[in-house]
Amino acid sequence: MAVSLVDFIYQLSSNPALVVTTILTLGVILVNGWTDAPNAIATCVSTRSLGPRTAILMAAVFNFLGVFLMTMVNATVAQTIYRMVDFGGKSDDALTALCAALFAIVIWATSAWWFGIPTSESHALIAGLSGAAIALQGGLAGINGSEWIKVIYGLVLSTVMGFAMGYVSVKGIESLFRSIDRRKAFAVFKNAQIGTAAGMAFMHGAQDGQKFMGVFMIGMFLAKGQGNVTEFQIPLWLMILCSVVMALGTSIGGYRIIKSVGMDMVKLEKYQGFSADLAAVLCLFTASLFGLPVSTTHTKTTAIMGVGAARRLTAVNWGIVREMITAWILTFPGCGAIGFFMALLFMKIF
Repeated sequence: MAVSLVDFIYQLSSNPALVVTTILTLGVILVNGWTDAPNAIATCVSTRSLGPRTAILMAAVFNFLGVFLMTMVNATVAQTIYRMVDFGGKSDDALTALCAALFAIVIWATSAWWFGIPTSESHALIAGLSGAAIALQGGLAGINGSEWIKVIYGLVLSTVMGFAMGYVSVKGIESLFRSIDRRKAFAVFKNAQIGTAAGMAFMHGAQDGQKFMGVFMIGMFLAKGQGNVTEFQIPLWLMILCSVVMALGTSIGGYRIIKSVGMDMVKLEKYQGFSADLAAVLCLFTASLFGLPVSTTHTKTTAIMGVGAARRLTAVNWGIVREMITAWILTFPGCGAIGFFMALLFMKIF
């Protein structure tokens, strides 16, 4: 099922519920821009391969390309998010529960950003939606287990493969370039890191852009009273809107996360930043091909950990790592609980 821009604007003008849902969804995408998207450019900014403003502009362009091109090739991630929970039944209650989930995600992600902790917006999204769906359906019937298991696979892949690929890639680079003059290698890796940072931004759009477009489609159909749509097409105008809002979020508040990931956790040289970006891009590309909704935050940060550990374990600031891992562990139960109770509260009030 396709939704044209003209039809969407007409629905906005006549459907207050859709207006509220759209504002909340765009709010979640904006928050993603300042909490998740900065991970893509954190290393190239920290190694001074690019300035922050140039890096943000590059991230905006390649986020859109990732959303557009990967969606054209394989929109499985968006379909997985769309089918992960059951918001069927009475459309008014379902829409209220969805709005509660989105509100919960904004609260969780903004709180983490305030402390400079790069939480996974992807997992906050999944947890908030799941908690709201459980409240709506009165039990686990609101969860589609066959789709949810893909999240577990993605969690393992992003964590284990990210660390391993970071470790292996930097060791391989050091081996290949050990006889090269350091000054010559400096220029090579500066340019190479710009390329891999663009690749990270591309894969962020491919992964997170699809997730939020899937949620956007849920909201549009529920607002129109269509709670049982099973097939849909993602329109071009939605890809552009998602990319622009995400880029705006990165420009507003991304520096805190760039500092935590690219500067505080591990001090990186240019070849190490290149190795971390390359490892993360390969992991995210693999996950996208298989339609697994993985966390770009987990993938990038564990790749950086792997790069740092390859030099020596003490090169990694494990205090920062502990804060991140604690936030990751708490995201599912914490954001899920907020989504659950917010959904109950919203349904009672509205």
